[in-house]
Amino acid sequence: MTQPILEVRDLKVSITEKPDIQIVKGIDLTIRPGEIHALMGPNGSGKSTLASTIAGSPTYKVDSGSILFRGEDVTAATADARARMGIFLSFQYPTPIPGVTMVNLMRESLKARRGAEVPAREFLAELRATLAKLKMSEDMARRYVNDGFSGGEKKRAEILQMGLLKPDLAILDETDSGLDVDALRTVSEGVNALRTSDMGVLIITHYERILNYIEPDFVHILVGGRIVTSGGFDLAKRVEHEGYDPILKELGIASAETPVAEGAAR
Repeated sequence: MTQPILEVRDLKVSITEKPDIQIVKGIDLTIRPGEIHALMGPNGSGKSTLASTIAGSPTYKVDSGSILFRGEDVTAATADARARMGIFLSFQYPTPIPGVTMVNLMRESLKARRGAEVPAREFLAELRATLAKLKMSEDMARRYVNDGFSGGEKKRAEILQMGLLKPDLAILDETDSGLDVDALRTVSEGVNALRTSDMGVLIITHYERILNYIEPDFVHILVGGRIVTSGGFDLAKRVEHEGYDPILKELGIASAETPVAEGAAR
């Protein structure tokens, strides 16, 4: 059997500055090459916390359990080390960086990813090929990172970075947040254009709509810091039509139990 790209084993996570608040309470998750997993759940269930922890955010502390990336334990690895290894996180709220152009950011990122300087001609050829694949103008690469970008442009810029870096694991944290239908379709088409049989994808979302464009192989429902049930795309469709409460009721979980901690997690 193919070695998993990601293995999360009985992971428990708290807030670094508030260790008494545990958000993730024992999660197991395995993603293999070529697979797309969707993680859904109500507000406060811990979805973004899990995504940030896999990416190595110092905001969160692993209390127990482990994170393996291509068989290597990276539980204690820093965020930049994980990024260089091939873990990519697309942020829900990308930060503007005035004065730093997209092209400079991406060239430095690619240098860190490959461990060596990329010759200018080679870099520009790869950048133009990626822009063409994503049907983006070269003007995007000349602009300052997320500075004055619309919501859709910020998400497209994230996908452009993903396309150039070619990660082994792409985590998309609520990429659909704040996008209109046209922007959502454009971003989703970009993700689909970049998918390979070697890449694993984890989509964090509240809603089914992005999954209509990027169809998942597996859907997991996260409630109260735990994955309470998993299934196929039909599970996401059921959430869209019925909401979470009927599913939780079948599982014997009251909707009032869903938040991990008020204001602590997403």
